[in-house]
Amino acid sequence: MTMSSSESRYQSADIGRSERPIKVGSLLFTMVEPHRGHEVAYNRWYERDHFYAGCMIGRWQFAGGRFIATRDCKERRYPADSPIVPDSKTGSYLALYWVLDDHHDEWNEWGVEQVNWLHANDRMFNERDHIHTALYQWAGEVNAPGSSMPAELALDRHYPGIGVLIGELADKISVGAALEWLNNLPCPADVALVGTPLPLRGDRPADVPDTQAANRVLIVGFLDHDPLATWDSKFANLGDAFSEAGLGKIVFASPFLATVPGTDTYTDQLW
Repeated sequence: MTMSSSESRYQSADIGRSERPIKVGSLLFTMVEPHRGHEVAYNRWYERDHFYAGCMIGRWQFAGGRFIATRDCKERRYPADSPIVPDSKTGSYLALYWVLDDHHDEWNEWGVEQVNWLHANDRMFNERDHIHTALYQWAGEVNAPGSSMPAELALDRHYPGIGVLIGELADKISVGAALEWLNNLPCPADVALVGTPLPLRGDRPADVPDTQAANRVLIVGFLDHDPLATWDSKFANLGDAFSEAGLGKIVFASPFLATVPGTDTYTDQLW
């Protein structure tokens, strides 16, 4: 019996993006701050309702994950003055969602319709603020030496934590230059995804501000260990390195820990 294309394709663990039937095309990055005194209820609402009803049941969305920045994570954030967060202590919860390549517009239409329906049916949570809720187009990915982890599986791998960098590219600098820079570094993560901004829809809910800048670049690195253990050695100097390479500036850098579903873990460590 001859092998099908699938049997041939998966003889190797390292499959190039062009050969992957399932590809990340775009992603939702939503960083939110619960109001103090409501953090436990917020966490329970999000993981038991909104994670699914607002996102995971949607068409063309195939993965999602939640992360949290404790006070220890926030102490390692830089720079002190950032256009992403009003201060280093704000922006405690982060959710990431992968959308299938070539289906962003269909997914986005469903997402706005769904969240507006949830608002109309009293399924939202008022005691929280959107800090940086944005859409990004997949622009590339980088692996650590010896890693064959595709970005598509990163959220399902349930890594212990992530490192997030948001940069603003200098004039005439492309995301390709940022990718080349990242490729030439010792990759600080098992796999790092790079994204560029996409616009939010005009009919989105009023509580989601559009604060995105067109020249931004997002880097999300997935770590197979506690991000706090290696932040100082792997991420703390990347802001300076980005600037010294003439790429622009890093305007937000932070470690996040993976949440523990079904528990209130870390809700007493936010501030």
